[in-house]
Amino acid sequence: MSTEFVNLQNLRELYLSSNQFSGSIPTFLLSLPHIERLNLSKNFLGGEILRNRSLNLSPSLKSLRFSQNNLSGRFSFTWVGNLTKLEEIDLSGNSNLVVDVNISRWTSPLQLKQLLLSGCDLDKNIIAEPHFLHTQHHLEVLDLSNNNLSGSMPNWLFTKEARLQDLNLGNNSLTGSLDPIWHSQSSLSVINIHMNHITGQLPANLSSMFPGLFVLDFSSNDLLGHIPTSLCEISSMLVLDLSNNKLSGEVPSCVFTNYPMLMTLKVSNNKLGGLLFSGMSNLSSIRELCLDGNKFKGTLPHDLAGENLRVIDLHDNELSGKLDTAFWNMSCLKGLNLAGNRITGKIDQHICGFTEIRLLDLSRNNLTGSVPNSCFIVLNFLNLTGNFLSSDISFALFNTSSLIALDIRHNHFMGNLNWVGYLENIRLLSLGGNKFEGQITPNLCRLMYMRIIDLSHNKLSGSLPACIGNISFKGDTDDQILHSIDGIASPSYDTFYVLKDFTFATKGNLYTYGRSFFISMAGIDLSANMLDGEIPWELGNLRHIKSLNLSSNFFVGPIPTTLGGMGEIESLDLSHNELSGPIPWQLTQLSSLGVFSVAYNNLSGCIPNSGQLSSFNMDSYLANINLHNITHGNTCAAPSPDPAAGKDVEEMRSDPVLYVVTAVGFVFAFWATIGFSFCHPYGRSVMLKL
Repeated sequence: MSTEFVNLQNLRELYLSSNQFSGSIPTFLLSLPHIERLNLSKNFLGGEILRNRSLNLSPSLKSLRFSQNNLSGRFSFTWVGNLTKLEEIDLSGNSNLVVDVNISRWTSPLQLKQLLLSGCDLDKNIIAEPHFLHTQHHLEVLDLSNNNLSGSMPNWLFTKEARLQDLNLGNNSLTGSLDPIWHSQSSLSVINIHMNHITGQLPANLSSMFPGLFVLDFSSNDLLGHIPTSLCEISSMLVLDLSNNKLSGEVPSCVFTNYPMLMTLKVSNNKLGGLLFSGMSNLSSIRELCLDGNKFKGTLPHDLAGENLRVIDLHDNELSGKLDTAFWNMSCLKGLNLAGNRITGKIDQHICGFTEIRLLDLSRNNLTGSVPNSCFIVLNFLNLTGNFLSSDISFALFNTSSLIALDIRHNHFMGNLNWVGYLENIRLLSLGGNKFEGQITPNLCRLMYMRIIDLSHNKLSGSLPACIGNISFKGDTDDQILHSIDGIASPSYDTFYVLKDFTFATKGNLYTYGRSFFISMAGIDLSANMLDGEIPWELGNLRHIKSLNLSSNFFVGPIPTTLGGMGEIESLDLSHNELSGPIPWQLTQLSSLGVFSVAYNNLSGCIPNSGQLSSFNMDSYLANINLHNITHGNTCAAPSPDPAAGKDVEEMRSDPVLYVVTAVGFVFAFWATIGFSFCHPYGRSVMLKL
């Protein structure tokens, strides 16, 4: 950073945030005589904030923002204790910066309005022993989130004189309850205590305690009891998040009618029940509605309406009845998740009317019939797994290039797979457990953004296209962005609909992936089909996959030595085929291999005893009768004889009389045959013909 700023003696405000500045903070900026506001946030600055403790800081300083850098060392508030005009300090997002706050006998005139210390190396007792915070009577914004702080919920912050407007204590280890709070906090507009261990019930007088709230986030705590109806008296509410608690009873009907500005309502993963939406069908103001993971019953409203609705998540409840969207009026809907219920009927053609929809999850229901034809909605994520859907899917709603994740496992779909080549942006293709047949089309090799291919448990036959080895399986560095269906923002709150419940079998287990799916996994599962021919050597080019399952097919020939080049692979299953020849020593180079099986083949030779292969027990090599261990002398041990045959030989050796009788019988039978051939007329005729 240039030292030319030294000449700007009259500079009052300097904003250099969101750049790529590196190095240490130029301390001369802090001593410019008239500097008031200095913002260096979101750069790559490192080192200590103040290397020279004797530096004369400018008495004009009002705001210091150094968040989201790589600062380290120690920062003490005693260094700024004499700056009487200082109102704002933001050191958030510097995880290696030790922030010393608990200063006993603090007598400084410093009175901050904004203190943001999220995600620092903050003294864990700042709540339990709040020497410094007790002296700050003018605080309007306090952010101590993401610090693993201990102690009870700091209800002592809510004094009669408190000016707090925005309080964020999320993602800590706070305990206690919200009671008692003796004084109404009329200035407080945002309160966020998500991801703590707060217990007890929601106070019945919540509306009088916080009458001006815009955002209330009590998610991921241990709250229990009912949702108080007084909550509906806070008419200014924009975001209400009570998800991941132990709340029970019903959601008061006023929640759906009394909030003229409510944008986000989340009560996911509680023990709530009763009638869905409390019988309401017009959700006029809500944009994101998440009632998933509860016990709501009943049917979906026949005439559900919500002109602003972007996301509806009702998965894992007890909803029943038919899926009928004919009279739904939700032109802006982007995400609909009804998974894990008891919904019946067919996927109605009217669902094609949701022209803005990006995510549709109807998995784990009792849906039947075919999917709509000629439906050109621009879906990104589609999950229909675990239903009773059927028909040839080639010309259904999947002929779109917008799909990123497609999961239709465990249905009765049939036909060939020629259509998959048109899914040019697909990352996850999961078609297992259906009735697809024919060969695996080389069109599959066009899909250059692929991360997951699951074609297992179908009726696919023929050889495996060698071009699959050309798929990079590196995905896209921007895949994380694709998990956001719709960003819904209030002045200080963002919420995203998270991709979840997409699964993939690897390492012998079924894993469910959420937000980091595309980063966490890349693999191919072609198991339990009727594929044959040799395994293409080109599969060794798959450098970035973590799982390859070709088990339970009819592959023949040797294991390609090139498979030793799959450097990141963690699970390799070639069992239950007809492979022959030795196990290539090149497989010992697979240093990340955690699961390996070549059981039930016709392999021969020695089992390599180096690398990861030496860590697997004999279950990985079962039923290969010509496959042997290596002895200590690095030579193959003789194969163990068949137990039954060994028993017969042993019995013969233990009975010499039986041995002699058997030998004499063999000799007698031999000479009798010779005599018959040359002496008997019929025997001579047979010999002459030969």
